[in-house]
Amino acid sequence: MTIGIKILNSNRLMSHDRNLKWLNDRRIIYRRDPINDIPTIETKQYKYYENGTHECYNLFASKAKITTYKSLKWHMLVLFYLNQDNNYSLSPFFEHVARFIANKENGFVTFFISEKALNEMIIDVYHNGGEPPKNKLRKVVFKPYSGLDLSGKLKIVGQLIGRSSIDKDMIYDTMLDLNDMGKKITIGRIAGLLDCSTRTIHRHMCDTLKQEKQILNEKV
Repeated sequence: MTIGIKILNSNRLMSHDRNLKWLNDRRIIYRRDPINDIPTIETKQYKYYENGTHECYNLFASKAKITTYKSLKWHMLVLFYLNQDNNYSLSPFFEHVARFIANKENGFVTFFISEKALNEMIIDVYHNGGEPPKNKLRKVVFKPYSGLDLSGKLKIVGQLIGRSSIDKDMIYDTMLDLNDMGKKITIGRIAGLLDCSTRTIHRHMCDTLKQEKQILNEKV
């Protein structure tokens, strides 16, 4: 179903702090480690999946807010999926959660969405939600309270991901890790993490990766 959207007074100013307390008080699940995929390596600080995993959902981990209709719908699908077992995905409670997330004053989104578009989005999630939403491939999943600072995390990511030959998937995964950690993505940082030359990164940077790099950097 194609749904139109009207974004009102859109801007990227982060004028409202994200109200995670509201979700926590209602025990809404918005983070979950893989439940079927087995890590290749697991330590007290992280889990490493050599072939990657699509099962890691970690909403609202970075300072980046939801800036597009597509992203807002994906977040709703994830919340619907993760909270099925506790009946929070049932109407009308899920609708209450969805409206809270979509309200710009609560700090999750950067835009106002029309009532019509929001109603259609919620209905669409009800009808099509329930299956694992499409998710980015992750290789390194850090545990809560790992004690690692940003530099320590980036070093581990570079050591683990840099084990195999450089390819487009590896570069993209490194870009995602940098973005999650609130770091601007640069060719130099990618090369440093993967322990290769900037020329190697430039050689593998296709138009799709360049466009994704720009989009991710806009969110930092």
